[in-house]
Amino acid sequence: MSTGSDAAPRMAVISAIGLGQILSWGSTYYLPAVLAVPIERDTGWSLGWIFGALSVGLVASGLVSPLVGRLIHRHGGRPVLAGAAALIALGQLGLWAPPNLAAFVAAWVVIGLGMGAGLYDPAFSTLGRLYGEAARSAITKVTLFGGFASTVCWPLTALLEAWVGWRGACLAYALVHVAVVLPCYLLVVPREERAAEVPSAGTVGARPGHLPPEQRTAFNLLAVVFTLAYAIMTVIAVHLLTLLQARGLELAAAVALGALVGPAQVGGRVLEMVFGRGAHPIWTLVVSSGLVALGTILLLVAPGWAAAAIMLYGIGSGLRSIVRGTVPLVLFGKEGYAILMGRLGVPTLMATAAAPMLGVWALDAFGPEGTLVALAVAGVVNLALVAPLVPMALRPSGRAAAG
Repeated sequence: MSTGSDAAPRMAVISAIGLGQILSWGSTYYLPAVLAVPIERDTGWSLGWIFGALSVGLVASGLVSPLVGRLIHRHGGRPVLAGAAALIALGQLGLWAPPNLAAFVAAWVVIGLGMGAGLYDPAFSTLGRLYGEAARSAITKVTLFGGFASTVCWPLTALLEAWVGWRGACLAYALVHVAVVLPCYLLVVPREERAAEVPSAGTVGARPGHLPPEQRTAFNLLAVVFTLAYAIMTVIAVHLLTLLQARGLELAAAVALGALVGPAQVGGRVLEMVFGRGAHPIWTLVVSSGLVALGTILLLVAPGWAAAAIMLYGIGSGLRSIVRGTVPLVLFGKEGYAILMGRLGVPTLMATAAAPMLGVWALDAFGPEGTLVALAVAGVVNLALVAPLVPMALRPSGRAAAG
């Protein structure tokens, strides 16, 4: 329980976590997109290893995710998010002056631990623990902040690199996490009481994060849906320009169309905030899955409609970030929510780590056309997997329990 989720105004808490999301995403997941080439030029390390270090970090974030969920359940989100800021700062210090490639990869492992403790899933878990099932609007608003991570941090990273080099940029982000992100979490996010001890084995049904048999199907299905969705979206995020150029577009046109994804994601989240608040979150999941599938199909069969395809896909992708936090909350409730989010984070983060190389393999094996076919089929399969979740979520109990 919180010692006062009202101790700080709700919008101040959302803003503090939202600012942390912008700077955390921008200085981790989005960092190599700007710094990879300067790092390669300065060190001679291959781009494969430089981007591969990010994948190693994502694997680390997936492995630590269940522990993070348990810590948030036990102690609240404030110390965990603060610890994430400290870990990312420490990892950025490691990137600042790595003596060799092994040290560079090790720094990304530390950053990965910070990502596992400080990106969306821990933020959503924190909000869920603070506000319970009233956290939906807070989760949506935090994703609105997060949607601007690349918009804010790509130009900032490029400016820092031009001014102080890539090493100086990493040092600057370390200082930002210590001077800005860490104080935001410690000063604004409410402190919470420690959760009660886990009940003994004799009261299994009351154990936090324990799901009764009738809810396990819904949880496992949701894990598959999220994992497949994030694999699809990561492949598209990494290889979109290649896929667009294979549809006959020049590089400049492909870049211009690719730039539509970010605004479309933010637009989808705004639409959810304005029009979706009264609807059950499961319908947002259906719409998200349907738009991603439709966007990939349209890109495959109608290259002339590439802009519309990317907008549809972008809106669906933006909604996906919201339902990642809201659907588990409404399906399984507040009790044990952080623990369940930690478990869900393992396969989705592993898929995110593996998807770039999976995309490379698909492009080599099947070519751009075949890769688009595979993405479209995967999108349709994902939508089909969502269908059984709808009646589970709409049962009168509001939980994925037996009828």
